[in-house]
Amino acid sequence: MTRAPYDAIAEHFHALRTTLQPKEAEYLALLLDPLPAGSTILDLGCGTGRPIAAHIVSRGHHVVGVDGSATLLALARAQLPEQRWIHALIEEVEFAETFAAVVCWDSLFHLPRAEHAPIIRKIHRWLMPGGRLMISSGGNVTGEEGFTDTMFGHAFYYDSLTPQRMTTVLEETGFTILLSEMCNLPDGDHDKGKWATVAEKRH
Repeated sequence: MTRAPYDAIAEHFHALRTTLQPKEAEYLALLLDPLPAGSTILDLGCGTGRPIAAHIVSRGHHVVGVDGSATLLALARAQLPEQRWIHALIEEVEFAETFAAVVCWDSLFHLPRAEHAPIIRKIHRWLMPGGRLMISSGGNVTGEEGFTDTMFGHAFYYDSLTPQRMTTVLEETGFTILLSEMCNLPDGDHDKGKWATVAEKRH
């Protein structure tokens, strides 16, 4: 669903997405601080690897990045050639291995909401006991249906569970919520805001 649009805007996106937002740095600290050096973190929807994967590597960890855009992945490989990059859709990719932590940031909300719970269950399966998840979803407080909007002149699809439903799905899957908040407020128009969660695998 998102492969072609991100391929088309890759250079613009790469130039735009360069540094962590303060809230992102806070969430990544909560995710990474408990981990031993050299842990392997899965980044679902990794994009160009900048800034999140690059930050994880700077903390002494390894990244396995998954993205549906071959062009974004090429930029990630050029920046961080020693990490592992996989061209796949996050709703289709599978792993037999486990990870110390998982990031699914600014990617889940490009998928229909019916896909969200199955992806969260996969993430739970891939995490080591006590592993942590940093995930964002749309701040869709009303439960409205998905919509399309444009970025650099190309149409992108957006959909999300409500924050309350997102929290319930995570808890029912076996996560303990460590932090959950609206990190970007809605603008009263198409932007429904962004809901951020950091959670720990309970069982």
